[in-house]
Order: sequence, then C-alpha cells, then structure tokens
Amino acid sequence: MKNPEEILQILKENFPDFNLELKTDQPTEALVIASALEIDKLSLFLRDTSDLLFDSLMNLSGVDEPKNSLLSVYYHLESTTLKHKITIKVSTDRNKPEIPTVSEVWKAADWHEREAYDLFGIIFLNHPDLRRILMPYDWDAGYPLRKDYENPEFYQGMKVPY
Repeated sequence: MKNPEEILQILKENFPDFNLELKTDQPTEALVIASALEIDKLSLFLRDTSDLLFDSLMNLSGVDEPKNSLLSVYYHLESTTLKHKITIKVSTDRNKPEIPTVSEVWKAADWHEREAYDLFGIIFLNHPDLRRILMPYDWDAGYPLRKDYENPEFYQGMKVPY
C-alpha cells in the first residue's frame, strides 16, 4: 500500500516532463493535479505498473470552475490488490474542453465520460461512442451542470415545466 506522496514520486520518476503536483490540503483525499492532455498516458501507467496496479476507476466526475474559466475532471482510482487509492484532477479550458478518453484503460470510463460530456460538454477525444446519455439525443440547449446553464423555455415546441 502506497501513500499519495509515494505515488506522486513514482509518477514523477517515470514522467519527468509532466507537470504533476500533489494537493494534500483538501478536505477529501489527496489530489494529484495533472495536465489534461496527458491523462491517457498516466492512466495506462497507473493501471499497468506493478507498484501501483490501479485496476478500478471508482468514479469520474466533471466540475465547472467558472472563476478560473475551467472545466475539471476528477478520476477516483483504487488498486483492489494493493489497497491504495488516489484522485487525479485534470482541467481544461471551458471554451475548448477536450481531454483524451481513458475508456480503453478502464471500461467504466465509457459511461462516466458520456455523462460528463452530456452534463458539462467535456469532449473526450477518441471516445468510442461519445453521445448524450441522460439528456434527449437532440438536446441543444447546452449542458445542464454548467454554472451558466439556463433552462430553455421550450423543447420541441412544448413548454418545459420548471
């Protein structure tokens, strides 16, 4: 079982060019902050490296951070064999929210990424089936969990009951 500092050290040794940072002053678990465009490489390493073996993506969630004009994604990982956990956070520009998919690394990411796409508009590059999962397929009124979202008055000619 490794602690977050040890996990970060392993990542830094293997990815010296990546900008990685550990945040331990959170009310939740420690966070490793990484670049959004590197998450696919980090994920594969986190899953396949014998000292880490993060075989479970427990959750993937989007967060709107309008103060910084960012959309963030949190990846909550667990190694069921080595019994350690870590949370990875990546952020992307809300005007061009693109992050490589990790659905090839953890199958659970497939639906989690679709949900983050549907509710926040985050584009997961190379996702095998990125389409709406909770909203109607033809919903064109935006992304409901963004802070600047406004409920439409009508949908397909019908008044939206709010």
